[in-house]
Amino acid sequence: MIKAENKWKYKRLLKNVAFAGVCLIVAACCLFPFYWAVVSSFRDGANIFSTDLWPTHLSFENYKTVFKDKTFLCSFWNSAAVATMTAFLTLAVCLFAAYPLARHRFPGRKRVLMIALGVTTLPQVAVLSGMFELIRVLDIYNEKAALVLSYMIITVPFTLWTMSNFMKSIPKEIEEAAIMDGASQRVILTKVFLPILGPAIVTTGLLAFIAAWNEFLFALTFTLTNQARTVPVSLALFSGASQHEVPYGLIMAASVLVTLPLVMLVVIFQRRIISGLTAGSVKG
Repeated sequence: MIKAENKWKYKRLLKNVAFAGVCLIVAACCLFPFYWAVVSSFRDGANIFSTDLWPTHLSFENYKTVFKDKTFLCSFWNSAAVATMTAFLTLAVCLFAAYPLARHRFPGRKRVLMIALGVTTLPQVAVLSGMFELIRVLDIYNEKAALVLSYMIITVPFTLWTMSNFMKSIPKEIEEAAIMDGASQRVILTKVFLPILGPAIVTTGLLAFIAAWNEFLFALTFTLTNQARTVPVSLALFSGASQHEVPYGLIMAASVLVTLPLVMLVVIFQRRIISGLTAGSVKG
């Protein structure tokens, strides 16, 4: 009996060790590219091609050059402004759209949600020509408004779906109590639901911000000058002293600076992100 129990404990320990080993391997595969970018950003000259896991000499020349590059700084602030406006407008639209979809039953409700979910599967190139014609007609080419409008096609469907699922998880008794107190639909949404929607708002807002921050195809197509370009396009257009020279060190340093804010945001709001993503997964 004791031997059987010890054998079961050993098997359980072996499974835990194997699972931990797999997790470490996956984590290493995910984090190593970012680590290598950080290490390479501190190398200059021919040292950029070194295979050492840690540079023997730390050089900050790449970062100094990036901070002196006015084009990169302009594109950095363009990305921050566009991503912030996209996240704000996406939350504003989806908050008012998700409430009737989640709390009221009407013909075509499920179809709207299915269409929103289906739009997320469409590749960007499928709507590129149509968006270009729309932006040309609206006369907002090479402006931030063109990027915000095009990015909302990416962010709104997923945000609407997530926000709807989160609202479905709110108990009906809370809404019924507010109705009994004479609260209108607007008051229920803004005074009752909005404080409860904190995790969903943080999750969807941050994901919309990240999607807008990292977007490349629309930013490349709908911008023409350095004053309007965003960070992903500026990184792609980095060039060296000659056409055949690629400034890998500058690209690595700029990539680290661009990625670091996103990493910090995810680390700060990781608990709310997990709470928002898992909301409504059981109920509704």
